Amino acid sequence: MNQQPSTQIDLTGKVAIVTGSGQGLGLAYAKALAEAGAQVVVNDVDGAAAARAVREITEAGGTAAAVVAPVGPSSTADLLVRTAVEEFGRLDILVANAGVIRDRVLWKMEDADFDLVVDTHLRGTFTTVRAAAIRLRDQAEGGRIVVVGSPAGQHGNFGQTSYAAAKAGIIAMARTWSLELARARVTVNAVIPTAITAMTATIPVYKEVAEAYQRGESLPRVVRQEHALGGPEDVAPLIVWLASDSSAEVTGQAIGVGGDKLSLYSYSEELAVTYREGGWPAEEIAEAWASTFAPSTQTSGITLPPLETDALAP
Repeated sequence: MNQQPSTQIDLTGKVAIVTGSGQGLGLAYAKALAEAGAQVVVNDVDGAAAARAVREITEAGGTAAAVVAPVGPSSTADLLVRTAVEEFGRLDILVANAGVIRDRVLWKMEDADFDLVVDTHLRGTFTTVRAAAIRLRDQAEGGRIVVVGSPAGQHGNFGQTSYAAAKAGIIAMARTWSLELARARVTVNAVIPTAITAMTATIPVYKEVAEAYQRGESLPRVVRQEHALGGPEDVAPLIVWLASDSSAEVTGQAIGVGGDKLSLYSYSEELAVTYREGGWPAEEIAEAWASTFAPSTQTSGITLPPLETDALAP
């Protein structure tokens, strides 16, 4: 498998489900887990992609089975867990990765596009995690759940109302589930990945970066660090670690990874506080805003340094 020699972590005997793993980041996660010894249930809506993923894993010496179905419906979640148990005898790890995008600015976004993104990302994460949690609690041997966020969910991003909302909701659910499943020794963490994928390649500023990556060229420091962009193989080791026993004390966290960058995101917190006995008339709020709160206001959107692409030309 085309994976970095990430760790000596051994997942032999563990069984994992990875949704949306027919290509891109999900495929990298499934391969890395299999390389570490886990038996993997691959999932994708594209039957050919799912079959190809299983073939690549098995040809590299791993073990995998496929479920071809869209995430979102409870029936798919139940089928994924049932397949893990019927094929491999148990379930230990869930990576809820599947997603779609339908980017539109607010006034051009149609109901159907909004619903598809929310159903796949938010509802799909909910139903698959719920099904996995039921099985893991019944087994009473602990487990690992990894959900997938996005920088858009942390900061907002122009044209991504549905995607940003769903990804932000996933982080909130993960923090809640980490509390609810703690007694069952099931950890729940969110990964916020950035990588060069087919989707990244459609972003004009990253066109040359993606082409350079596909040519196998080394990417400049500004790309791998300030923009946190490498390949899916740079993200996969974090998934393996979070799936392992060595991360048993880590739960409820949102962890960013991409290229050379590894980061831990904070949860929302109060940046400034003041009090007024008797409450707050509007004019007093205006005065307090200027004196106490304005210095702490935050910007919206993802801010990145300029990217000079001349050096990426072949």
